[in-house]
Amino acid sequence: MKDKVPVIVFVGQPNCGKSTLFNSIAGYKAQTSNFPGTTVTHAHSEVIWKGKVYSIVDLPGTYSLTPQEPQEKVVLTHIFKEKPDLIVNVIDASLLCRSLELTLELLELEYPMVVVLNMMDLAEKKGMTIRVEELERRLGVPVVKAIAIHGLGTKELMDSVEKALLTKRTPVALQYGKEVEKRIQQLVKILPENFPIVANKRFTAIKTIEAETLTADKFFLENNRAFKGQLDRLRKELSEWREAPAYEVISAERHHLALKIFEECCRVRHARISWVEKLDNLIMHPILGYFFLLLIFAGMFYLIFKIGSPLETWLLKPFETLRLSLENNHNLWAELLSGLVQGIGGGIAIVLPYFIPLLLVMGFLEDLGYLARAGFLLDSFMHRIGLHGKSVPMFILGFGCNVPAIMATRILESKRDRIVTALLIPFIPCAARTTIILSLVAFLLGPWWALGFYLFNLLLISFLALVLKKIFKLSSPGLILEIPSLKLPSLKNIWQKTYFNLEEFVKFAWPILIGGSIFLSFLSFVKVDHIINAFLSPFVSGLLGLPQSLGVTLVFGFLRKELSLLMMFQALGVGYQQLLNVITKVQLLVFVVFVNFFIPCLSTLVMIWKELGRRIALISIGLNLSVAVVVSFLIRVIFSLL
Repeated sequence: MKDKVPVIVFVGQPNCGKSTLFNSIAGYKAQTSNFPGTTVTHAHSEVIWKGKVYSIVDLPGTYSLTPQEPQEKVVLTHIFKEKPDLIVNVIDASLLCRSLELTLELLELEYPMVVVLNMMDLAEKKGMTIRVEELERRLGVPVVKAIAIHGLGTKELMDSVEKALLTKRTPVALQYGKEVEKRIQQLVKILPENFPIVANKRFTAIKTIEAETLTADKFFLENNRAFKGQLDRLRKELSEWREAPAYEVISAERHHLALKIFEECCRVRHARISWVEKLDNLIMHPILGYFFLLLIFAGMFYLIFKIGSPLETWLLKPFETLRLSLENNHNLWAELLSGLVQGIGGGIAIVLPYFIPLLLVMGFLEDLGYLARAGFLLDSFMHRIGLHGKSVPMFILGFGCNVPAIMATRILESKRDRIVTALLIPFIPCAARTTIILSLVAFLLGPWWALGFYLFNLLLISFLALVLKKIFKLSSPGLILEIPSLKLPSLKNIWQKTYFNLEEFVKFAWPILIGGSIFLSFLSFVKVDHIINAFLSPFVSGLLGLPQSLGVTLVFGFLRKELSLLMMFQALGVGYQQLLNVITKVQLLVFVVFVNFFIPCLSTLVMIWKELGRRIALISIGLNLSVAVVVSFLIRVIFSLL
């Protein structure tokens, strides 16, 4: 019989570097920055260490084992229903005291466990000296030091994992104060025989006391009134003792115990304020912070344009020469080959010069810790337009791709916030649309036109948010957002993240671009594109004032936004440099605006349907289409009058 593969779960609080540690062991399988939504669904991988196979699972970040948000429920599912062989508790060593509260909860499970003190370099910069041996003694489990971003400590961790699985030693939960322990033991003794025991009776009793505000408490009342009465009596005794709700008393005890362990195991000396902290204070300044926010994002897009523009010109030349050489052959194979050349050339010469720099810069800002700071700065503004501050990271995520941004709306507690955020995300210019904006507007009209387009885009989203605020009138709760430490990103980590997204483009998006380009060449050869264009002519030519031949490109843009860009040249029968010879600058702007705000791409639409249902997906189609038509028409009218 084949040996069972040991299951090891990585558990930790948000921003502790857990996913980075996971990736340094398993290879690049999941996003490593703890941006909201990036690890709501778990990542897993099988690794071989000293000839033995281990299954490791990266769970979402959680502050406790009492479920409040969707990502915390994912953690509980894996820990309770799919009991792991070992827990690896990853701790941010620079926030040791607070992090130990989750560690104490995990110890109460009495599962085999290893603790990892990650970010030891940041702890040392803060003047912290952690006595690892003493911490091991107090917790009763192995403790390993690590700096995951540099790959340090992974060997020691896997050695400790191997040893812990061999010995199968279970930790002993640490005791709380006398009064609290007395009530916990009383509850253990009166747990009904048919009561669902999770991990052990003591852990179950603690969580039952803490469940005062959860749905489970109502379940107790409806199914066992006698037990509910005794449970309420114990809760009342704890509440009267500390003059606070029972669940707060338990939490306070856990906090006190964590603080006591911290004081015994760690010495903190006064550290001078570093230049990093001074920089952090500057970019988080209530006034100057917004100036730096604008400067950073304007600089980001300007840098991408400066890199992409010369690359685009240089890479286009051979494909343009090849395309022109095929124009003299008027047969099906020549047409299909021309479509193939334009599809491949468009991906290499138009998409990649802007797409790769965008991924690299976004990865750098994400791992640096700046995106969380941007979310914090924009929180008050978001509330003014009727959105939750937690929506900010999703909008920023949408600049990369709208699909994971829609998925990330799961973490919003209010359904109203999930719907409004999901309806606005498709208006964020994703990497595909950024490619169109930079390669057409910035390249042909100038970078300041592109920057102006982005500012207009943000103003439009703000206006739409105010409109949706009137329709969905429930207010949003305040934002409690943890700001991770500013740290120099790992170049390896940024490149791995970029490679992951680039691989997705090459495997999924690029084949669609090439296939669509070839298919349009076929339609053009058999004259079917003329029928589609004639049908759409009243809208495309009449309302938008665009060349009739662009009608078919708008239809294909529903599959992938980049497809509209590549097929535009094909439909007009010109090369990149000759584009402004056949359309005006106003028509170029109208085309870009319409494609940018048009119906979400197929992948985004499917995700909205999956997450929020058919009705919201249809509303999204109607909203995007209406906005695209109205704004494009206004752009045409206004710029024609100038």
